[in-house]
Amino acid sequence: MATPYNIGDPLSITLDPEALPYYLLRSFLRMAAGLLVSLVFTLVYATLAAKSRYAEKILIPVLDVLQSIPILGFLSITVTGFIALFPGNLLGVECASIFAIFTSQAWNMTFSFYASLRTVPHDLHEVADMFHLSVWQRFWQLELPFAAPGLIWNMMMSVSGGWFFVVASEAITVNGQTITLPGIGSYIAMAISERNLPAIGWAILTMLIGIIIYDQLFFRPLVAWADKFKFESLPGEEVPTSWLLDTLQRTRLLRVFSAVPVLLWEWSLPVFRKRFDGLAATDRLNFRLPWFDRVWTLFLLGIAAYAVYRIGEYVQAEVGLDEVLHVFVLGLATAVRVIVLIAIAALIWVPIGVWIGFRPKLAQAVQPIAQFMAAFPANLMFPVAVILILHFNASVEIWTSPLMILGTQWYILFNVISGAMSMPSDFRSVADNFGLKGWLRWKRLILPGIFPSFVTGAITASGGSWNASIVSEMVSWGDTTLMATGIGSYIADNTQKGDFPRIALGVAVMCCYVMLFNRQIWRRMYRLAEERLRID
Repeated sequence: MATPYNIGDPLSITLDPEALPYYLLRSFLRMAAGLLVSLVFTLVYATLAAKSRYAEKILIPVLDVLQSIPILGFLSITVTGFIALFPGNLLGVECASIFAIFTSQAWNMTFSFYASLRTVPHDLHEVADMFHLSVWQRFWQLELPFAAPGLIWNMMMSVSGGWFFVVASEAITVNGQTITLPGIGSYIAMAISERNLPAIGWAILTMLIGIIIYDQLFFRPLVAWADKFKFESLPGEEVPTSWLLDTLQRTRLLRVFSAVPVLLWEWSLPVFRKRFDGLAATDRLNFRLPWFDRVWTLFLLGIAAYAVYRIGEYVQAEVGLDEVLHVFVLGLATAVRVIVLIAIAALIWVPIGVWIGFRPKLAQAVQPIAQFMAAFPANLMFPVAVILILHFNASVEIWTSPLMILGTQWYILFNVISGAMSMPSDFRSVADNFGLKGWLRWKRLILPGIFPSFVTGAITASGGSWNASIVSEMVSWGDTTLMATGIGSYIADNTQKGDFPRIALGVAVMCCYVMLFNRQIWRRMYRLAEERLRID
C-alpha cells in the first residue's frame, strides 16, 4: 500500500490465471479492512441512534441519505481527498478503495444492529435494571449478545455486498484517468473490456474459493459461537457446528493468548459500573425537555429550507428546472422497477429463508452457496444479458431490470434466515401443541417472528437496488451498450461524460426517492416491529 505512485503512472494488470491468488489476497485484505471499519462504525452509530431519541432524529435520516448515495458518488467525492492526503504513494488510492468497500458493507449492518437494540425484550431490560447494570455493562452483557446472531448474518451479507461492488472499488476513475488496483475486481473489469470469457471463468472460480475460505475460517465459527445467544428458554434441537471453533476451543495456546483481552473486558465491567443503586434522587431525574423537541424541529426545518434554496440556486444555474423535472421522471421509472423487484424477491425468498432457518444444519450447507450467489458481480451477467436481449430483440426496459435485484435480493434471504434461526424453539413447540398449520401458522407465528429481520433485509435490499440501477440500467459488452430509461443509466452515462452537475443532480434525486421510501414505508414498519411484534 505504500508503493510510490503518482496519478498517471500505469499499474499493470494481467489476465494470466497464475496472478489470481495474489489478486485474491489483495481483495481479501481490502474486504477485511472494510469489514473491521464497518463493525466499529455499526457499534458506535447504531448504539447512539437507538439510545438517544434526540440523536436518532439526526442519525437515522443521515443513514437513509448515506445508504442512498451510490458507490460511484462516494468515489467521485472522496478519491481526490484520499490521494491528496497521502501524496506520492499508493496508500491514498488504497484507502479510497477500502472506503468504497466500507460504503457497500456498513449500512445493512447498522440497520440490523439498530433494529435489534430497539427490540430487546422488556423483561430482559427489567432484569438489567434489577441488577443495576450500567450503560457499559448493559451493552456488553445484554444488548450486544442479543443482537449478535442477526449482526453476524448481516456481516456475512456485507462481505458478499463488498464482492458485488469490488469492480467499482478497484477500478477507480479520477481526473479522467482510470486507476486499476491489483485485485479480483480490476481483473474482472479487464476481462469484460477485452471480452475474454476464459478469464471471466477463472475469476468466478477464484471468487468461489475465496468465499469458501471466508466461510470456513470466519463466518461459520462465528455463527456456531453466536448460537448460545439465541433468546429462548429451551435448548434448540439442532445447533450449528464448526470444526474450526471446536478445534480452537480445545487449544490451550489460544486460551493463553485470549486471557489478556478477556481479563481486560472483565476488568472494565466493574470499573464502569453504575454509581447509584437506582433509588437515589440523581437516578430519578427526568432529563426530557419537551421544549427542546420544538426548537430542534424548527432548527432542522431551517437547515432543510436553506439547503433546498442553495440546491435550487445551483441547479437553476447549471442545468435548469426542465432537467430537474426530467430526472424526477427518470427516478419514477426506476422506482417502479424497485417496487416490483422487491415484491417478487420477497414472495420468493421469504418462504425459502424460513424453511432454511428452521433447519440449522441445512443453513450451514446453504451458507457458502448463498454467499457466493450474493457476491456474484452483476458485471459478469452483462454479456449474457446483452447477447440474449439482442438475439431475441427483447425490451431493454424490462429485461435489464433483473440485474438490479441480482445482488440485493440476498439481503432479504440472509435476514429472513437470521430471523427464523433466532426465533425461540419453544414458540414453535407451542404452535405445534395448538395445531397451527398452513396460513394460520404463518399469520400467528412465522411472519410476526421474522418481521423485524425482514424489514431490515427489505430496507437494505431496496437501497441496494437503487444503487445497483447505476450498473444495471446501462450494460456493456465490448463495444455494445444498452441503456434503459431510469435514473441509474442517467448517472452512469454522465459519469462517463464527466458532467459533474448532472451527476450531482442524479445522486440528489436518487437520495430523495430513497429517503421517501425509507420514511414512508420502511420506518413505519420498524415502528410496527418495535411496538407490536417484539418478543416479550
